[in-house]
Amino acid sequence: MGKCDIASAQQSLTIRHGASDAVNTAGKRQENGKSNGVAHSWSKRESFEQAPMYVAVLTYLGFGIVTLFGYFRDFLRAVGLEKCHLAQERDEQKDFVPLYQDFENFYTRNLYMRVRDNWNRPICSLPGPEFDLMERVSDDYNWTFRLTGRTIHNVINMGSYNYLGFAENNEKFLQPVANATKEYGIGVCSTRQEMGNLDIHQELEELVASFLGAESAMTFGMGFATNSMNIPALVSRGCLILSDELNHTSLILGARLSGATIRVFKHNNMQSLEKLLKEAIMGGQPRTHRPWRKILIVVEGIYSMEGSIVRLPEIVALKKKYKAYLYLDEAHSIGAVGATGRGVTQLFGLDPSDVDVLMGTFTKSFGAAGGYIAGKKELVDYLRAHSHSAAYATAMSPPVARQIIRAMKCIMGLDGLTVGIQRVRQLAENTRYFRRRLQELGFIIYGSQDSPVVPLLLYMPGKVGAFSRAMLERKIGVVVVGFPATPITEARARFCVSSAHTRDMLDKVLCSLDELGDYLGLKFSRRKCTQFELDS
Repeated sequence: MGKCDIASAQQSLTIRHGASDAVNTAGKRQENGKSNGVAHSWSKRESFEQAPMYVAVLTYLGFGIVTLFGYFRDFLRAVGLEKCHLAQERDEQKDFVPLYQDFENFYTRNLYMRVRDNWNRPICSLPGPEFDLMERVSDDYNWTFRLTGRTIHNVINMGSYNYLGFAENNEKFLQPVANATKEYGIGVCSTRQEMGNLDIHQELEELVASFLGAESAMTFGMGFATNSMNIPALVSRGCLILSDELNHTSLILGARLSGATIRVFKHNNMQSLEKLLKEAIMGGQPRTHRPWRKILIVVEGIYSMEGSIVRLPEIVALKKKYKAYLYLDEAHSIGAVGATGRGVTQLFGLDPSDVDVLMGTFTKSFGAAGGYIAGKKELVDYLRAHSHSAAYATAMSPPVARQIIRAMKCIMGLDGLTVGIQRVRQLAENTRYFRRRLQELGFIIYGSQDSPVVPLLLYMPGKVGAFSRAMLERKIGVVVVGFPATPITEARARFCVSSAHTRDMLDKVLCSLDELGDYLGLKFSRRKCTQFELDS
């Protein structure tokens, strides 16, 4: 612990000054997310280090052993030597089409059940930088759980998307939300097109447009539906969607519902994207070879499983070159990156008008719920009339809208304080510090140095559960992710850094990781940690 604290202290001053210089310099480059013509001076740095070959071999071997034991246990259940707790098809229905695929059920009962205790843990407090957890135990190997009545207090929260710390219970800050609840109530009980269009919704949309530097904006009550219900309104049959292979499920669902043709390009690979664009322009639609009605490139700002940042300048250049449209999902990047939290357009010094459809959510950096779409006024007016989410979904709850307005005004400094910009700067500082220390400790981490999403590779299935349980014993809450949410050989823990994390909290997490990394054998990196500083 002493060695870890000393190393932390030695780097603290350099990184603090670096973060401040970076934000001040980038702030001179841009204002309100609009480029002032000065090119972005730094090249984006990302890390996707490959593990040694023996790690992949042991990972496949681990899955093989667990699978063999699974088949053996299925045999024991079939002959009645072991009880099967999972739902089964009735004998009367054996001649019907099964309700589920056998392998999916096999994976659930034999692999997932072994580590099920690491997910869906019941939290009984505010999900801030620390939270309280209700202790639970299982008497039947994770098939069912029971609460012990004990509460685990002050668990460091390294899994929530509370990037700017606006998921808070400060009475002074939340007074406007309380006032909105008294004035409007909780529910609207109508859609925006009928009786649910309130003045607070219009105020929010004007503020969002100003924050993003866009002509107009429209808000929705659910972030997932913002993608899945609006993409079908933008493209349909005869259109082509070029989608990054790591796009979020909401984007994939929206693309499938649209009826458009979907082609997938390799993650952040400009050669792959340009090849598809060339083929689309030259070949046209299948069979008829008619030109595509629209070509829509769909990408994310920050990819939530990889921690990587979109190569936006290059994508914008390709979009302009081949006359395509660009849909940018900034669910994880808006508020979290950029000198003043305006997202990846500001991070790269681009004009927001270079992106045709700006999408984002309020569920992360703003500590609320819902999403938005922004762009030209013609686009937003079209969506007001044609979006399924606008026509059929209940309007956003007024207290939620007021919370978003409060947080956004705080970031913009319209409340007369500097709390918002301080949180943006603190997040940048915490992100760089946490990533740098993990690399120095010898872990393999993925993503950009500016991304607050920090995946730490665990690889082997047996270490996923052991890591999560050991961290909880040290009163640290983490999110672990494995197959099928990730490639089978790339199970990981996903850390989400927040501006609300103190340096002491991060140091405690880092020292626990240092200890567990040695105990579980997780330090696979073969690279020497290079010294880096923030932009200047």
